[in-house]
Amino acid sequence: MEHQEKHFTGSQTVRDIVIGMSDGLTVPFALTAGLTGAVTSNMIVITAGLAEIVAGSIAMGLGGYLAGKTDYDHYFAEEKREYDEVKTVPDVEKQEIMDILATYGISGENQKMFTEELSMDEKKWVNFMMRFELGLEEPELNRARKSAITIALSYIGGGLIPLFSYFFTPTPLRGLFYSIFITLLALLGFGYFKSAMTGQKRWTGAFKTAVIGAIAAGAAFFIAYMIAK
Repeated sequence: MEHQEKHFTGSQTVRDIVIGMSDGLTVPFALTAGLTGAVTSNMIVITAGLAEIVAGSIAMGLGGYLAGKTDYDHYFAEEKREYDEVKTVPDVEKQEIMDILATYGISGENQKMFTEELSMDEKKWVNFMMRFELGLEEPELNRARKSAITIALSYIGGGLIPLFSYFFTPTPLRGLFYSIFITLLALLGFGYFKSAMTGQKRWTGAFKTAVIGAIAAGAAFFIAYMIAK
């Protein structure tokens, strides 16, 4: 039987969706639940919820952009430094290659053969050092912009779910009732999907995600209710 290896190979886009959706589902859910405990108008909940979704998506998207831009700038700054080092101190860099190979149990003779052959190609030499010495992978072009858009849109999509029921119910409490049902289903589905993507126990991840969202919303509702009371 042919052996098939199973590893998580989710792209950065999937990770960005997880980041945006995770906060998008829990933060607006907690906010709307908290407001429900303090106000009697659906319009107030809707207005505050939409304002939070807009602000949250911008903040999350900007955070994703800055993180991606930082990774991009850091990688190419380190790459430039490595190019300078292989030109100015090649013996030191060759010894670093041999040290890396030694950690994998490669014998001294094979270390030297590999190092001499690799150092004949400057680009491959630098790529090796970037990956195995510094642990850096070249970032995708326009990754920062794509990450920002993906995270922001995922946050908006997640945030609208707990807010949806307030558009069609007469009172905040009625809206909260349906919001809890809809959002917990969404949290279960999201937790299941996230666990499936990362190779973890799917239903365990689903219930953990739902419980965290429920605790956040319950705490916000209780605090707001007690203050308003």
